[in-house]
Amino acid sequence: MILVVVAVGVATESFGFKLFGGRLGLGITGSIAAGVVATALAFGLVLAALVYAIGPISGCHINPAVTLGFIGSGRMKLVEGVEYLVAQFAGGIVGAYLLYWMFTTSPLYSKSVQGLGTDGYGSKSLLHVSEGGAFLIEVVLTAIFVSVVLFATHKAAIQGAAGVAIGFALLMVHLIGIPLTGTSVNPARSLGPALVVGGTALSQVWLFIVAPLVGALVAALIHLGLTYGTGESAAEVAPEPAGTV
Repeated sequence: MILVVVAVGVATESFGFKLFGGRLGLGITGSIAAGVVATALAFGLVLAALVYAIGPISGCHINPAVTLGFIGSGRMKLVEGVEYLVAQFAGGIVGAYLLYWMFTTSPLYSKSVQGLGTDGYGSKSLLHVSEGGAFLIEVVLTAIFVSVVLFATHKAAIQGAAGVAIGFALLMVHLIGIPLTGTSVNPARSLGPALVVGGTALSQVWLFIVAPLVGALVAALIHLGLTYGTGESAAEVAPEPAGTV
């Protein structure tokens, strides 16, 4: 919920209201790159903060793709993972409707104009990437992100640095992904805003649910291959979600 309210909120302000450095309502806009950087920073920083805040309590997955990566690599039980998935999607939906309510208090906001930071392809992509291209992009970016999560929480990783590494990883994939698809890499983050906005965003959201989950499985396979190559089993690496994101 916090991730959606803060980070998707910044995305909506940047690209919905077009706050690129100019003055609102005067037709003066700066570089779109400013919005990309602001949004990427919002996602990365809020995630890093949450890792240290609730990581000791639940592991701070807050992302179905991360949870699937842990299930696929044998570091989380399926039943527990399903419980996490339910909580993540619920949080994403609640966060989206809360954010929408916050924006409706402004007379300048219109759901049909400013939207709610939804992901998309085709005409809904800044670079008009195709459906197939968007699927590939989300698989690759999610695989990169989830791989960082899995390796940053490996027992051989630098202790206490996981939050920084994971936050920077999310920032990194958003820097390249925002102009392409808006960057999902998190099905819960995508579903909530799409339900609020509806229309094309809702009809396209399936891709931003399926592709990140595929990317998570790719990351799990990479992690299993490399950790097994060091003679360590997945259970030995991390028996339970600990300090993950």
